[in-house]
Amino acid sequence: MDLPLSNLRRYGFSLSFPHLDDGRALALRAEADGWDAIWLSDHVEFTEPMLDPLVQLAHLGALTTRIRLGTAVYLLPLRHPVHVAKQVATLDRLLSGRLDFGVGVGGEFPNEFLACGVEVRERGARMDEAIPLLRRFWSGEPVSHEGRFYSQRRTQLLPPPRQAGGPPILTGGRSEAALRRAGRLADGWISYVVTPGQYRDALAKIGAEAERARRELARFETGHLIFMALGRSRELALEQAAATLSQRYAMDFRRAADRYAALGTPADVAASVDAFHRAGMRNLIVDVVARPEEREEQLARFAREVRPLLG
Repeated sequence: MDLPLSNLRRYGFSLSFPHLDDGRALALRAEADGWDAIWLSDHVEFTEPMLDPLVQLAHLGALTTRIRLGTAVYLLPLRHPVHVAKQVATLDRLLSGRLDFGVGVGGEFPNEFLACGVEVRERGARMDEAIPLLRRFWSGEPVSHEGRFYSQRRTQLLPPPRQAGGPPILTGGRSEAALRRAGRLADGWISYVVTPGQYRDALAKIGAEAERARRELARFETGHLIFMALGRSRELALEQAAATLSQRYAMDFRRAADRYAALGTPADVAASVDAFHRAGMRNLIVDVVARPEEREEQLARFAREVRPLLG
């Protein structure tokens, strides 16, 4: 089955902000520069300080009117679906239906699972149970459920989200289990640290799983989070990206940055992005991996110098 993809190309970015004024300036500049979406990542415990993404999105929503807002990705297995359903429904109403809900299983940092009282080996099974349950809660109808991890007795969450049936649920992950989950349960898929060839192959596997599940998909959202560093040369950009990502993930990330990131001049970065577009990506999420004081200017340069090269 070929996935029914949108013809639109949407350009978004992922960038956290530590202070109120930073968020205000970032949101206003993003809309002025023509960005289509802002995405925020999620960890309960991480190598760097990280704020709660749903709270941050509520703040951004109060400052914007057009741009879509999303999570890429929210670690759903760490939370109970009732709480998530209520928060996300509230947020979607506050955003007037501008929310995209990307979810993932995590697992790279086992201590945050320990902190939340969740067994890390159960994260995939919890996600599989939680996603359909979220949609049932978002229907506005009473929900009774008896599952392996969650049990509800006639729970009705009102009001429902602004978007009928709830915001689109996009799943992350690169494993075979993650791709099967995307085809079986999700409205879209968000990848990272893959090549364009791997991306194309993954979409084929997702489509095959959707066909096995006999899903009727009107449209499937395809996203990719790409690390980006603009520089005078690819080598200089690689040095900055490797340093930033190695600190972020507490490991040597140079080889991965060299293989997976969009690095170099605006033309170099545009070529990397275009390869993913040709592989089937419709929603780009730019993650700037440069010095903190350079990140907003790099986003402005992408809007000004890279995006015109993409048509």
